[in-house]
Amino acid sequence: MALKVLSALDSARTQWYHFKAIIIAGMGLFTDAYDLFCIVPIMRFIGRVYYEDAENKYQVPPVVVSTLVGLALVGTVIGQVVFGRLGDRIGRRRVYGLALMLMVLSSIGCGFSICRSRGCVLTSLGFFRFILGVGIGGDYPLSATIMSEFANKRTRGSFIAAVFSMQGIGILAGSTVTMVVCSIFDAASKADRKDKPTPNEADIAWRVILMIGAIPAALTYYWRMMMPETARYTALVEQNVLQAAKDMEKVLDVSIMQIAEDEPQPLLNPPSYPLLSKKFFRRHGRDLFACCTAWLLVDIVFYSSNLFQSQIYKRYLKDKHDVNAFKDVFYVARLQTIIAICSTVPGYWFTVYFIDRIGRVRIQVMGFFIMAIVYFSIGIPYYMYWNKHTNAGFMILYGLTFFFSNFGPNTTTFIVPAELFPARFRSTCHGISGASGKVGAIIGSVGFLWASHNKKEDGYPKAIGMTASLVILGGVCILGMFVTYFFTLETKGRSLEENENDDDEADGKWLLRSFNTGFDIILPHNSSRNNGVGGAA
Repeated sequence: MALKVLSALDSARTQWYHFKAIIIAGMGLFTDAYDLFCIVPIMRFIGRVYYEDAENKYQVPPVVVSTLVGLALVGTVIGQVVFGRLGDRIGRRRVYGLALMLMVLSSIGCGFSICRSRGCVLTSLGFFRFILGVGIGGDYPLSATIMSEFANKRTRGSFIAAVFSMQGIGILAGSTVTMVVCSIFDAASKADRKDKPTPNEADIAWRVILMIGAIPAALTYYWRMMMPETARYTALVEQNVLQAAKDMEKVLDVSIMQIAEDEPQPLLNPPSYPLLSKKFFRRHGRDLFACCTAWLLVDIVFYSSNLFQSQIYKRYLKDKHDVNAFKDVFYVARLQTIIAICSTVPGYWFTVYFIDRIGRVRIQVMGFFIMAIVYFSIGIPYYMYWNKHTNAGFMILYGLTFFFSNFGPNTTTFIVPAELFPARFRSTCHGISGASGKVGAIIGSVGFLWASHNKKEDGYPKAIGMTASLVILGGVCILGMFVTYFFTLETKGRSLEENENDDDEADGKWLLRSFNTGFDIILPHNSSRNNGVGGAA
């Protein structure tokens, strides 16, 4: 039976609380992006402070960089699975604050890093980055699920995309804070490159940058604790429909008389099959496969974007030996800011605007396709041309990879898992999908970084080289496009309960795509799910 409180959620007009929820839920994504994009200049600082006497002066060894990056991503995998499951077992709200607090405390811990000797600092930094990753990972499924369950069906995609777009604000904040801190320390220390290119204050500056990232997240902790449990979780999982109506009345402009049921406590008879059972896979296995695979593939490509960094830095930055530590890091952060403003951030907001107009599947297919074209365009002629011509054309192609990953699968893979699964599995399945993605991130950020060298250089061994690496990444995008086209279901304009497909008659109902016509064939004919590409039978 349809519950009034759920129908009211689906049809509710956009209100102030929706925007408040976007800010509250988005702070975890803000912290994620802040940490991800400020770690590059932080590594420059650490190289200047702790590797001044190394064989490659001022350069952190690749194994150290890969370890620090990998630890954070492994923590994220664990956090997504554990907190995703807890979100379904004990409630979204009850564990929401814990994930945020882990991020706040570990960000502060990253800055303190306990001591000042190189081995101790790196060990401590690695530990706290792992904990930070756990908190960030836990925030992913909870934020997406909470926003999807509060939103109405008409603008749900835009709201979840807006939560994810807080990453763009985090990117700009990380770069801006880095530039401001560097400018202040540079002026205060009066560092001269010839006399003391790396002043003692540099060891304080990078710690300050990391700890500042905890402030916005900490400011939203109170509001997270004051959020009520989502009405869908309370009604469908806890079976307390009356409490769901009361909670909804607190946050949305709706009267209890409009959403209270005629019966005090209607019986919903929830499905009894367990997570990852045969019955679960029969009903939801295809959706889980599509979400996990698409997220895995896009993160392999998205996190491999650091393949181009050293080449861009050599072309557009002054040699780090010619400037003091603060100016060196300032120029890196400034370049990151320019790239983010021109490509990364617009991609997020294009998705916010178009997601509920043209659908998730079309955007995801388009993003994968254009990213594949870009990687082939850079990769095939790389050693013949691009390796020695880091010009405007190269920068445009580089920017397009960020734009169409965010106006594409990087955002949609965050949205779709929050819409497809039943309420009692929603957070868990989003966590599993996200964990799959972060495994892809490890492959992209660590594996392809080591594989991209065709000769021994900068501490990296000889491997397959850039052309092979980029062509493989283009192939990964093509695979992602096909997985999306043939397996991902369109959720635009449908209620979460319709998308769940979780009634007894749903067994064996699979949406099949005709390879000959490009039309969706739905068996049996009364199943209403189609993926919105190529029409419907």
